[in-house]
Amino acid sequence: MEKTICAISTPIGVGGISVIRLSGKDSLNIVNKLLEKPIENIEPRKMLLKTIKTNDFSDNAMVVYFKAPFSYTGEDVVEIQCHGGIFITNEILKALIDCGATLAENGEFTKRAFLNGKLSLDKAEGVIDMINAESESQLKAGYNLLSGKLTELIKEKQDVLTDILAQLEVSLDYPEHDIEYTTLEEFKQKITSLLNDITKIKDTSKTGMIIKNGINIALLGSPNVGKSSLMNSLLGFNRAIVTSIAGTTRDIIEEGYVYNGVKVNLIDTAGIHESDNQVEQIGINLAKEKLNSSDLILFVLDSSRKISFDEISLYNSIKNKKIVVVNKIDEKSPDFNLENLDLSNVKIVETSSVLNTNIDLLKQTIYDEIIGNNIVGNSTIITNIRHKNALEKAENSLKDALNTLKNTQSLELLSIDLNNCYSYLGEISGETSSENIIDRIFEKFCLGK
Repeated sequence: MEKTICAISTPIGVGGISVIRLSGKDSLNIVNKLLEKPIENIEPRKMLLKTIKTNDFSDNAMVVYFKAPFSYTGEDVVEIQCHGGIFITNEILKALIDCGATLAENGEFTKRAFLNGKLSLDKAEGVIDMINAESESQLKAGYNLLSGKLTELIKEKQDVLTDILAQLEVSLDYPEHDIEYTTLEEFKQKITSLLNDITKIKDTSKTGMIIKNGINIALLGSPNVGKSSLMNSLLGFNRAIVTSIAGTTRDIIEEGYVYNGVKVNLIDTAGIHESDNQVEQIGINLAKEKLNSSDLILFVLDSSRKISFDEISLYNSIKNKKIVVVNKIDEKSPDFNLENLDLSNVKIVETSSVLNTNIDLLKQTIYDEIIGNNIVGNSTIITNIRHKNALEKAENSLKDALNTLKNTQSLELLSIDLNNCYSYLGEISGETSSENIIDRIFEKFCLGK
Protein backbone atom coordinates (compact mmCIF):
# COMPACT_ATOMS: atom_id res chain seq x y z
CA MET A 1 0.00 0.00 0.00
CA GLU A 2 2.48 2.63 -1.19
CA LYS A 3 -0.10 5.02 -2.61
CA THR A 4 -1.61 7.83 -0.56
CA ILE A 5 -5.39 7.93 -0.91
CA CYS A 6 -7.81 10.81 -0.53
CA ALA A 7 -11.57 11.30 -0.52
CA ILE A 8 -14.34 13.59 0.68
CA SER A 9 -15.67 12.14 3.95
CA THR A 10 -18.75 14.34 4.35
CA PRO A 11 -21.88 14.37 2.15
CA ILE A 12 -21.57 16.43 -1.01
CA GLY A 13 -23.63 19.62 -0.77
CA VAL A 14 -23.85 23.06 0.75
CA GLY A 15 -22.98 23.11 4.44
CA GLY A 16 -20.86 24.70 7.13
CA ILE A 17 -17.90 22.32 6.85
CA SER A 18 -16.62 19.67 4.47
CA VAL A 19 -13.98 17.14 5.50
CA ILE A 20 -11.38 15.79 3.09
CA ARG A 21 -9.25 12.90 4.33
CA LEU A 22 -5.87 11.56 3.20
CA SER A 23 -4.14 8.37 4.32
CA GLY A 24 -0.65 7.15 3.44
CA LYS A 25 3.00 7.97 4.05
CA ASP A 26 2.93 11.06 1.77
CA SER A 27 -0.24 12.60 3.26
CA LEU A 28 1.47 15.52 4.98
CA ASN A 29 3.83 16.23 2.05
CA ILE A 30 0.90 16.35 -0.40
CA VAL A 31 -1.14 18.70 1.82
CA ASN A 32 1.90 20.94 2.29
CA LYS A 33 1.98 21.54 -1.47
CA LEU A 34 -1.40 23.30 -1.19
CA LEU A 35 -0.68 25.36 1.92
CA GLU A 36 0.30 29.00 1.67
CA LYS A 37 2.76 28.31 4.49
CA PRO A 38 3.81 24.63 4.63
CA ILE A 39 3.70 22.94 8.03
CA GLU A 40 7.00 22.12 9.69
CA ASN A 41 7.41 20.07 12.88
CA ILE A 42 3.66 19.65 13.21
CA GLU A 43 2.28 18.34 16.48
CA PRO A 44 -0.03 15.34 15.90
CA ARG A 45 -3.71 15.72 16.78
CA LYS A 46 -3.45 19.50 16.98
CA MET A 47 -5.81 21.53 14.79
CA LEU A 48 -4.15 24.30 12.78
CA LEU A 49 -5.78 27.14 10.85
CA LYS A 50 -4.12 27.26 7.43
CA THR A 51 -4.72 28.82 4.03
CA ILE A 52 -5.34 26.35 1.19
CA LYS A 53 -4.29 27.63 -2.25
CA THR A 54 -5.42 26.08 -5.53
CA ASN A 55 -4.99 27.42 -9.07
CA ASP A 56 -8.36 29.19 -8.90
CA PHE A 57 -9.01 30.21 -5.29
CA SER A 58 -7.88 30.21 -1.67
CA ASP A 59 -9.76 29.06 1.42
CA ASN A 60 -9.10 29.14 5.15
CA ALA A 61 -9.27 25.63 6.54
CA MET A 62 -8.48 23.61 9.65
CA VAL A 63 -5.80 20.95 9.19
CA VAL A 64 -5.09 18.10 11.63
CA TYR A 65 -2.39 15.42 11.38
CA PHE A 66 -2.59 11.90 12.84
CA LYS A 67 0.79 10.17 12.92
CA ALA A 68 1.00 6.43 12.26
CA PRO A 69 0.15 4.11 13.89
CA PHE A 70 -2.15 6.28 16.03
CA SER A 71 -4.80 6.93 13.41
CA TYR A 72 -7.98 5.34 12.08
CA THR A 73 -6.15 3.53 9.27
CA GLY A 74 -2.91 2.91 11.14
CA GLU A 75 -1.10 5.10 8.57
CA ASP A 76 -0.25 8.82 8.48
CA VAL A 77 -3.60 10.59 8.11
CA VAL A 78 -4.37 14.25 7.41
CA GLU A 79 -7.86 15.74 7.54
CA ILE A 80 -8.75 19.08 5.99
CA GLN A 81 -11.86 20.85 7.26
CA CYS A 82 -12.74 23.45 4.64
CA HIS A 83 -15.85 25.57 4.10
CA GLY A 84 -18.74 23.41 2.95
CA GLY A 85 -19.76 23.64 -0.67
CA ILE A 86 -19.69 21.48 -3.76
CA PHE A 87 -17.22 23.58 -5.75
CA ILE A 88 -14.77 24.31 -2.91
CA THR A 89 -14.61 20.69 -1.74
CA ASN A 90 -14.24 19.17 -5.19
CA GLU A 91 -11.57 21.65 -6.26
CA ILE A 92 -9.45 20.94 -3.17
CA LEU A 93 -9.86 17.21 -3.81
CA LYS A 94 -8.74 17.67 -7.44
CA ALA A 95 -5.74 19.70 -6.29
CA LEU A 96 -4.70 16.92 -3.86
CA ILE A 97 -4.90 14.39 -6.70
CA ASP A 98 -2.81 16.69 -8.93
CA CYS A 99 -0.23 16.80 -6.14
CA GLY A 100 0.15 13.00 -6.03
CA ALA A 101 -2.77 11.55 -4.07
CA THR A 102 -5.03 8.80 -5.48
CA LEU A 103 -8.81 8.89 -5.18
CA ALA A 104 -9.83 6.27 -2.60
CA GLU A 105 -12.11 3.38 -3.46
CA ASN A 106 -15.31 2.73 -1.52
CA GLY A 107 -14.42 1.72 2.03
CA GLU A 108 -10.67 1.89 1.39
CA PHE A 109 -9.91 3.82 4.58
CA THR A 110 -11.65 1.19 6.72
CA LYS A 111 -10.12 -1.61 4.63
CA ARG A 112 -6.68 -0.23 5.42
CA ALA A 113 -7.66 -0.08 9.10
CA PHE A 114 -8.49 -3.79 8.90
CA LEU A 115 -5.33 -4.73 6.98
CA ASN A 116 -3.20 -2.75 9.43
CA GLY A 117 -4.73 -4.50 12.41
CA LYS A 118 -6.73 -1.54 13.71
CA LEU A 119 -10.08 -3.28 13.23
CA SER A 120 -11.26 -6.87 13.00
CA LEU A 121 -13.51 -7.68 10.04
CA ASP A 122 -16.68 -7.77 12.12
CA LYS A 123 -15.78 -4.42 13.70
CA ALA A 124 -15.41 -2.96 10.21
CA GLU A 125 -18.88 -4.30 9.35
CA GLY A 126 -20.13 -2.61 12.53
CA VAL A 127 -18.95 0.71 11.09
CA ILE A 128 -21.06 0.34 7.93
CA ASP A 129 -24.05 -0.90 9.95
CA MET A 130 -23.88 2.23 12.14
CA ILE A 131 -23.64 4.48 9.08
CA ASN A 132 -26.66 2.79 7.49
CA ALA A 133 -28.74 2.58 10.69
CA GLU A 134 -32.30 3.92 10.43
CA SER A 135 -33.42 3.03 13.95
CA GLU A 136 -32.07 2.86 17.48
CA SER A 137 -31.93 -0.94 17.47
CA GLN A 138 -29.96 -0.96 14.20
CA LEU A 139 -27.55 1.59 15.65
CA LYS A 140 -27.05 -0.47 18.84
CA ALA A 141 -26.49 -3.64 16.84
CA GLY A 142 -23.88 -1.87 14.71
CA TYR A 143 -22.16 -0.48 17.80
CA ASN A 144 -22.04 -3.93 19.39
CA LEU A 145 -20.11 -5.13 16.34
CA LEU A 146 -17.85 -2.08 16.36
CA SER A 147 -17.11 -2.52 20.06
CA GLY A 148 -15.72 -6.01 19.35
CA LYS A 149 -18.13 -8.02 21.49
CA LEU A 150 -18.65 -10.61 18.76
CA THR A 151 -14.90 -10.96 18.22
CA GLU A 152 -14.41 -11.58 21.95
CA LEU A 153 -17.15 -14.22 21.95
CA ILE A 154 -15.76 -15.97 18.88
CA LYS A 155 -12.22 -15.97 20.25
CA GLU A 156 -13.52 -17.61 23.44
CA LYS A 157 -14.89 -20.47 21.32
CA GLN A 158 -11.66 -20.67 19.31
CA ASP A 159 -9.71 -20.94 22.58
CA VAL A 160 -11.84 -23.95 23.54
CA LEU A 161 -11.08 -25.49 20.13
CA THR A 162 -7.38 -24.78 20.59
CA ASP A 163 -7.35 -26.68 23.90
CA ILE A 164 -9.09 -29.68 22.31
CA LEU A 165 -6.75 -29.63 19.31
CA ALA A 166 -3.73 -29.42 21.63
CA GLN A 167 -4.88 -32.58 23.40
CA LEU A 168 -5.38 -34.25 20.02
CA GLU A 169 -1.88 -33.33 18.88
CA VAL A 170 -0.40 -35.02 21.94
CA SER A 171 -2.32 -38.18 21.12
CA LEU A 172 -1.26 -38.03 17.45
CA ASP A 173 2.40 -37.35 18.26
CA TYR A 174 2.60 -40.26 20.71
CA PRO A 175 0.60 -43.04 19.02
CA GLU A 176 2.26 -45.70 21.15
CA HIS A 177 0.10 -44.54 24.04
CA ASP A 178 -3.43 -45.65 23.22
CA ILE A 179 -6.01 -43.01 24.05
CA GLU A 180 -8.43 -44.20 26.68
CA TYR A 181 -12.18 -44.33 26.20
CA THR A 182 -12.66 -41.77 28.97
CA THR A 183 -10.55 -39.29 26.98
CA LEU A 184 -12.69 -39.84 23.88
CA GLU A 185 -15.74 -39.29 26.04
CA GLU A 186 -14.16 -36.09 27.35
CA PHE A 187 -13.65 -34.91 23.75
CA LYS A 188 -17.28 -35.67 23.03
CA GLN A 189 -18.47 -33.66 26.03
CA LYS A 190 -16.32 -30.66 25.17
CA ILE A 191 -17.35 -30.69 21.50
CA THR A 192 -21.03 -31.09 22.41
CA SER A 193 -20.83 -28.16 24.81
CA LEU A 194 -19.11 -26.02 22.18
CA LEU A 195 -21.72 -27.02 19.59
CA ASN A 196 -24.52 -25.93 21.91
CA ASP A 197 -22.83 -22.56 22.49
CA ILE A 198 -22.35 -21.89 18.77
CA THR A 199 -25.93 -22.93 18.01
CA LYS A 200 -27.23 -20.47 20.62
CA ILE A 201 -25.20 -17.66 19.06
CA LYS A 202 -26.38 -18.58 15.55
CA ASP A 203 -30.02 -18.77 16.65
CA THR A 204 -29.98 -15.10 17.66
CA SER A 205 -29.77 -14.29 13.92
CA LYS A 206 -33.55 -14.55 13.48
CA THR A 207 -34.08 -11.63 15.84
CA GLY A 208 -30.90 -10.01 14.58
CA MET A 209 -32.06 -9.88 10.97
CA ILE A 210 -35.32 -8.28 12.11
CA ILE A 211 -33.38 -5.68 14.09
CA LYS A 212 -31.19 -4.92 11.09
CA ASN A 213 -33.82 -4.98 8.34
CA GLY A 214 -36.95 -4.12 10.31
CA ILE A 215 -40.16 -6.07 10.95
CA ASN A 216 -41.97 -6.78 7.68
CA ILE A 217 -45.73 -6.63 8.24
CA ALA A 218 -48.38 -7.23 5.59
CA LEU A 219 -51.88 -5.86 6.02
CA LEU A 220 -54.27 -8.47 4.68
CA GLY A 221 -58.01 -8.62 4.30
CA SER A 222 -60.95 -8.30 1.98
CA PRO A 223 -61.50 -5.10 -0.01
CA ASN A 224 -62.72 -2.07 1.94
CA VAL A 225 -62.12 -3.42 5.44
CA GLY A 226 -59.96 -0.35 6.21
CA LYS A 227 -56.41 -1.61 5.57
CA SER A 228 -55.23 1.65 4.03
CA SER A 229 -56.83 3.74 6.78
CA LEU A 230 -55.18 1.50 9.37
CA MET A 231 -51.83 1.90 7.65
CA ASN A 232 -52.18 5.69 7.67
CA SER A 233 -53.04 5.60 11.40
CA LEU A 234 -50.00 3.47 12.22
CA LEU A 235 -47.73 5.77 10.20
CA GLY A 236 -49.22 8.95 11.58
CA PHE A 237 -49.72 10.49 8.14
CA ASN A 238 -51.71 9.79 4.98
CA ARG A 239 -49.60 7.50 2.82
CA ALA A 240 -52.29 5.34 1.22
CA ILE A 241 -55.31 6.62 -0.70
CA VAL A 242 -58.54 5.98 1.21
CA THR A 243 -61.98 5.85 -0.42
CA SER A 244 -65.23 3.95 0.16
CA ILE A 245 -64.74 2.22 -3.20
CA ALA A 246 -63.67 -1.42 -2.85
CA GLY A 247 -60.40 -2.21 -4.60
CA THR A 248 -58.89 1.29 -4.34
CA THR A 249 -55.49 -0.22 -3.46
CA ARG A 250 -54.35 -2.10 -6.56
CA ASP A 251 -50.60 -2.06 -6.01
CA ILE A 252 -48.26 -2.77 -3.11
CA ILE A 253 -47.70 0.29 -0.87
CA GLU A 254 -44.73 0.14 1.49
CA GLU A 255 -43.80 2.59 4.24
CA GLY A 256 -42.23 2.36 7.68
CA TYR A 257 -42.24 3.76 11.19
CA VAL A 258 -40.00 3.26 14.24
CA TYR A 259 -41.36 1.90 17.53
CA ASN A 260 -39.28 1.21 20.66
CA GLY A 261 -36.19 1.75 18.53
CA VAL A 262 -37.17 -0.95 16.00
CA LYS A 263 -38.06 -0.18 12.39
CA VAL A 264 -41.42 -1.54 11.24
CA ASN A 265 -42.03 -1.93 7.50
CA LEU A 266 -45.73 -1.86 6.63
CA ILE A 267 -46.97 -3.40 3.39
CA ASP A 268 -50.49 -2.43 2.38
CA THR A 269 -51.74 -5.07 -0.04
CA ALA A 270 -54.63 -5.15 -2.47
CA GLY A 271 -57.71 -6.77 -0.96
CA ILE A 272 -57.49 -10.45 -1.84
CA HIS A 273 -60.57 -11.71 -3.66
CA GLU A 274 -61.58 -13.04 -7.06
CA SER A 275 -61.55 -10.29 -9.69
CA ASP A 276 -62.11 -10.05 -13.45
CA ASN A 277 -60.19 -6.75 -13.56
CA GLN A 278 -56.73 -7.49 -14.97
CA VAL A 279 -55.00 -4.57 -13.19
CA GLU A 280 -56.61 -5.42 -9.86
CA GLN A 281 -55.70 -9.09 -10.25
CA ILE A 282 -52.02 -8.18 -10.74
CA GLY A 283 -52.14 -6.31 -7.43
CA ILE A 284 -53.76 -9.31 -5.75
CA ASN A 285 -51.04 -11.63 -7.08
CA LEU A 286 -48.34 -9.26 -5.79
CA ALA A 287 -50.08 -9.21 -2.41
CA LYS A 288 -49.93 -13.01 -2.20
CA GLU A 289 -46.19 -12.93 -2.96
CA LYS A 290 -45.56 -10.38 -0.19
CA LEU A 291 -47.35 -12.55 2.35
CA ASN A 292 -44.69 -15.26 2.10
CA SER A 293 -41.86 -12.85 2.98
CA SER A 294 -43.65 -11.13 5.87
CA ASP A 295 -42.66 -11.66 9.51
CA LEU A 296 -46.19 -10.94 10.65
CA ILE A 297 -49.62 -10.47 9.06
CA LEU A 298 -52.28 -8.09 10.31
CA PHE A 299 -55.52 -9.79 9.29
CA VAL A 300 -57.95 -6.89 9.14
CA LEU A 301 -61.70 -7.43 9.58
CA ASP A 302 -64.54 -4.95 9.21
CA SER A 303 -66.60 -5.17 12.40
CA SER A 304 -69.48 -3.19 10.82
CA ARG A 305 -70.63 -6.35 9.06
CA LYS A 306 -70.68 -10.13 9.38
CA ILE A 307 -67.53 -12.08 8.45
CA SER A 308 -67.87 -13.66 5.03
CA PHE A 309 -67.10 -17.24 4.03
CA ASP A 310 -64.27 -15.96 1.77
CA GLU A 311 -62.66 -14.18 4.74
CA ILE A 312 -62.80 -17.36 6.80
CA SER A 313 -61.13 -19.30 3.95
CA LEU A 314 -58.48 -16.58 3.53
CA TYR A 315 -57.77 -16.56 7.27
CA ASN A 316 -57.37 -20.35 7.35
CA SER A 317 -54.92 -20.21 4.44
CA ILE A 318 -52.43 -18.00 6.30
CA LYS A 319 -49.39 -19.91 7.53
CA ASN A 320 -47.46 -16.90 8.86
CA LYS A 321 -47.71 -15.56 12.39
CA LYS A 322 -50.72 -13.22 12.53
CA ILE A 323 -52.63 -10.71 14.61
CA VAL A 324 -56.37 -10.24 14.06
CA VAL A 325 -57.28 -6.56 13.82
CA VAL A 326 -60.99 -5.93 14.35
CA ASN A 327 -61.33 -2.57 12.61
CA LYS A 328 -64.15 0.03 12.51
CA ILE A 329 -65.26 -0.66 16.10
CA ASP A 330 -66.93 2.76 16.04
CA GLU A 331 -69.43 1.14 13.63
CA LYS A 332 -69.51 -2.36 15.17
CA SER A 333 -72.45 -4.50 14.10
CA PRO A 334 -74.32 -6.98 16.36
CA ASP A 335 -73.89 -9.55 13.56
CA PHE A 336 -70.10 -9.43 13.81
CA ASN A 337 -68.44 -12.32 15.65
CA LEU A 338 -65.23 -14.35 15.48
CA GLU A 339 -66.65 -17.74 16.38
CA ASN A 340 -65.78 -19.32 13.00
CA LEU A 341 -62.08 -18.45 13.25
CA ASP A 342 -59.44 -20.55 14.97
CA LEU A 343 -58.01 -17.98 17.39
CA SER A 344 -55.75 -20.27 19.43
CA ASN A 345 -52.48 -18.41 20.19
CA VAL A 346 -53.65 -15.47 18.06
CA LYS A 347 -53.81 -11.97 19.55
CA ILE A 348 -56.81 -9.75 18.80
CA VAL A 349 -56.75 -5.95 18.79
CA GLU A 350 -59.87 -3.84 18.22
CA THR A 351 -59.22 -0.54 16.42
CA SER A 352 -60.89 2.45 14.84
CA SER A 353 -58.83 4.29 12.26
CA VAL A 354 -61.37 7.13 12.26
CA LEU A 355 -61.08 7.71 16.02
CA ASN A 356 -57.45 6.52 16.24
CA THR A 357 -58.55 3.99 18.86
CA ASN A 358 -55.98 1.44 20.16
CA ILE A 359 -53.38 2.30 17.51
CA ASP A 360 -50.62 2.50 20.14
CA LEU A 361 -51.86 -0.79 21.60
CA LEU A 362 -51.57 -2.37 18.15
CA LYS A 363 -47.99 -1.07 17.78
CA GLN A 364 -47.05 -2.56 21.16
CA THR A 365 -48.73 -5.86 20.27
CA ILE A 366 -46.77 -6.04 17.00
CA TYR A 367 -43.53 -5.35 18.89
CA ASP A 368 -44.26 -7.96 21.57
CA GLU A 369 -45.25 -10.58 19.02
CA ILE A 370 -42.00 -10.35 17.02
CA ILE A 371 -39.36 -8.92 19.36
CA GLY A 372 -40.72 -9.49 22.87
CA ASN A 373 -37.93 -10.51 25.23
CA ASN A 374 -35.53 -11.53 22.48
CA ILE A 375 -33.38 -8.41 22.96
CA VAL A 376 -31.53 -8.72 26.25
CA GLY A 377 -29.54 -5.65 27.24
CA ASN A 378 -26.28 -5.42 25.35
CA SER A 379 -26.07 -9.14 24.53
CA THR A 380 -24.46 -10.17 21.28
CA ILE A 381 -27.01 -10.73 18.53
CA ILE A 382 -26.10 -11.86 15.01
CA THR A 383 -27.33 -9.26 12.53
CA ASN A 384 -25.11 -10.13 9.56
CA ILE A 385 -25.92 -12.92 7.10
CA ARG A 386 -22.19 -13.54 6.52
CA HIS A 387 -21.69 -14.17 10.23
CA LYS A 388 -24.72 -16.46 10.32
CA ASN A 389 -23.37 -18.51 7.39
CA ALA A 390 -19.95 -18.82 9.05
CA LEU A 391 -21.57 -20.02 12.28
CA GLU A 392 -23.66 -22.56 10.37
CA LYS A 393 -20.52 -23.96 8.74
CA ALA A 394 -18.76 -24.08 12.12
CA GLU A 395 -21.82 -25.83 13.59
CA ASN A 396 -21.79 -28.45 10.81
CA SER A 397 -18.07 -29.06 11.33
CA LEU A 398 -18.69 -29.83 15.00
CA LYS A 399 -21.52 -32.19 14.04
CA ASP A 400 -19.09 -33.90 11.67
CA ALA A 401 -16.61 -34.16 14.54
CA LEU A 402 -19.17 -35.89 16.76
CA ASN A 403 -20.03 -38.30 13.93
CA THR A 404 -16.32 -39.02 13.49
CA LEU A 405 -16.03 -39.87 17.19
CA LYS A 406 -19.08 -42.09 16.99
CA ASN A 407 -18.33 -43.94 13.76
CA THR A 408 -14.54 -44.07 13.33
CA GLN A 409 -12.83 -42.72 16.45
CA SER A 410 -10.15 -41.48 14.04
CA LEU A 411 -8.15 -38.70 15.66
CA GLU A 412 -6.80 -37.54 12.29
CA LEU A 413 -10.31 -37.02 10.91
CA LEU A 414 -11.41 -35.45 14.17
CA SER A 415 -8.54 -32.97 13.92
CA ILE A 416 -9.62 -32.02 10.37
CA ASP A 417 -13.22 -31.38 11.49
CA LEU A 418 -12.13 -29.22 14.42
CA ASN A 419 -9.62 -27.26 12.33
CA ASN A 420 -12.41 -26.59 9.81
CA CYS A 421 -14.57 -25.25 12.63
CA TYR A 422 -11.74 -22.97 13.79
CA SER A 423 -11.29 -21.65 10.25
CA TYR A 424 -15.02 -20.94 9.78
CA LEU A 425 -15.15 -19.02 13.06
CA GLY A 426 -12.10 -17.06 11.91
CA GLU A 427 -14.07 -15.84 8.88
CA ILE A 428 -16.13 -13.67 11.24
CA SER A 429 -13.19 -11.72 12.66
CA GLY A 430 -11.26 -11.88 9.39
CA GLU A 431 -8.49 -14.16 10.59
CA THR A 432 -9.16 -16.71 7.86
CA SER A 433 -11.21 -14.74 5.34
CA SER A 434 -10.28 -14.83 1.67
CA GLU A 435 -9.39 -11.68 -0.24
CA ASN A 436 -12.62 -11.94 -2.26
CA ILE A 437 -14.75 -11.88 0.90
CA ILE A 438 -12.83 -8.89 2.24
CA ASP A 439 -13.23 -6.98 -1.04
CA ARG A 440 -16.99 -7.64 -1.15
CA ILE A 441 -17.44 -6.32 2.38
CA PHE A 442 -15.62 -3.03 1.81
CA GLU A 443 -17.36 -2.41 -1.51
CA LYS A 444 -20.51 -1.73 0.54
CA PHE A 445 -18.90 1.31 2.19
CA CYS A 446 -19.38 4.88 1.02
CA LEU A 447 -16.51 6.84 -0.46
CA GLY A 448 -14.33 8.48 2.17
CA LYS A 449 -14.89 5.89 4.91
